[in-house]
Amino acid sequence: MTELALFLSAFLAATIFPFSSEVAFVAALANGMDSTTALMVASSGNILAIILNYLLGLFLYEKTKTKLLSSKVGKKAYEHGHRYGYFALLFSWMPIIGDPLTLVAGVVRLKFVWFVIIAGSLRVLRYWLIAQAF
Repeated sequence: MTELALFLSAFLAATIFPFSSEVAFVAALANGMDSTTALMVASSGNILAIILNYLLGLFLYEKTKTKLLSSKVGKKAYEHGHRYGYFALLFSWMPIIGDPLTLVAGVVRLKFVWFVIIAGSLRVLRYWLIAQAF
């Protein structure tokens, strides 16, 4: 597996596409890719994708904020997003629920720097743990 293929699989896996970057990561290691290179490439792809998700969330907020904040349920959801948003990011590395959380982080406008630090470091940690187990 090439670095580009690993990067693309990690990127796509962090979007709405049902894809497993962990399988590609293990395949890259099994085919002799250096673990540091695999970690850097997969983490870069994954982190760039969650940044794209965050930016899409910001865009969605701008397009829907009037409707979101005009309803009682929407306002409450927005407030909960601010109250628990950073804590929820601790689950952003998980399959199925993690990638939508990165989109919601943009919608509720969590601070970008903290978003990248929390969600990005968990993505790196996940690949590092897989590399250690391999």
